[in-house]
Amino acid sequence: MATAVTIGPPERDIDAAQREWLAAIYEFQHRGYLGKAAPDPCVDDDYPGVNPDDVLDTMIADRIGSRGLWSPRPPSWEEAAFFDLVEIFHDLVARPRRRHLHNFGGCGWHYSVFTPRPAQILYRWTVNRILARNGIELRLAKSGEDVGRLVGEAHDARSDLIEAALTAPDPTRKNSVAHAIALFRSRSATIDEKRSACVTLAGLLEERRGLLKKELLSTDEGDLFLVANKFGIRHRKADQKKAYDAAYLDWIFWWYLATNELTDRLLARQTGTAPPKA
Repeated sequence: MATAVTIGPPERDIDAAQREWLAAIYEFQHRGYLGKAAPDPCVDDDYPGVNPDDVLDTMIADRIGSRGLWSPRPPSWEEAAFFDLVEIFHDLVARPRRRHLHNFGGCGWHYSVFTPRPAQILYRWTVNRILARNGIELRLAKSGEDVGRLVGEAHDARSDLIEAALTAPDPTRKNSVAHAIALFRSRSATIDEKRSACVTLAGLLEERRGLLKKELLSTDEGDLFLVANKFGIRHRKADQKKAYDAAYLDWIFWWYLATNELTDRLLARQTGTAPPKA
């Protein structure tokens, strides 16, 4: 009788992730996807011109203040620097819509008329697969105000919840929800920043307290705010409970995010409009 084999998540391997990511960047560069940021020199210009890697190194230094991360390229990067590079290149890639072959002197292909969005979609898909294969629990955000930034991986239905919450019909609430999500899931989020995200969502729920009181049992409506008010999240008063594990902020955040998305659906039902797509 065959024995079932349980396959767990892959072991974390940051070195392998760096190697695979660098190979992917070479492929993007070969296909002209970095031609807008750092075009290859042409023999008709002041050849050999500026080395594209030097241009990229300068752009990286302008973003994070460190030179020598790309030219000359080190054998590997510190983890934080690597993650910075992953985010920077998301902003640099752009798909060329035109190209022409310059045969003189073996010059090669030149690219023009660039479109960032499709290149960034492809880049996010490529990089997220690399991170997943190598056990890195970060992903490039696909939507929200932090799109293209590395954020904590949201498993299961939580990814769908984020996408649904970001389609709130009210633009002001949508911006506030997007800010709370970006604040909470940032790879460098502090406890205070996570608490601030929960405060934002609690404030949005307060605006719809009447709706919640009407649609839910009154005790349930009160319980939604009991946690925020009693446990030193919103008002931080002296009589509030502060000795709670920070892990509870995760529970509170997802609870409040789901409830905010629920209120969007309740309002859509009341007004007869289509609910946001999940």
